[in-house]
Amino acid sequence: MERVQTTTIQYTDFLETYIAHIQKNGDGWIGWIPEVPEVKCEESSRQKLLETLESELHTVLKTEWEEWCKQFEEDVKAGKLDYLSEKALEDLRAGRCKDL
Repeated sequence: MERVQTTTIQYTDFLETYIAHIQKNGDGWIGWIPEVPEVKCEESSRQKLLETLESELHTVLKTEWEEWCKQFEEDVKAGKLDYLSEKALEDLRAGRCKDL
């Protein structure tokens, strides 16, 4: 195997930049994104690998976002976040808030 290279992948949905690690492996290429361990790919060409990494990153982040939103909605319905609104109202009544 050859030396590991790094390249950036822009994820425009969240305005984030991720560092992909790619490496030539025999006749093919392997790649991964350390920040998102679920994203690991192998392709026959460097260009195809970068396209697959970007696609897999999008899929994983979109799934995580959807799961987060679902959990948030469940927590709101269950009243698990009521204390936050109560604290905010308490701060407002006590004059500890500023107009923006």
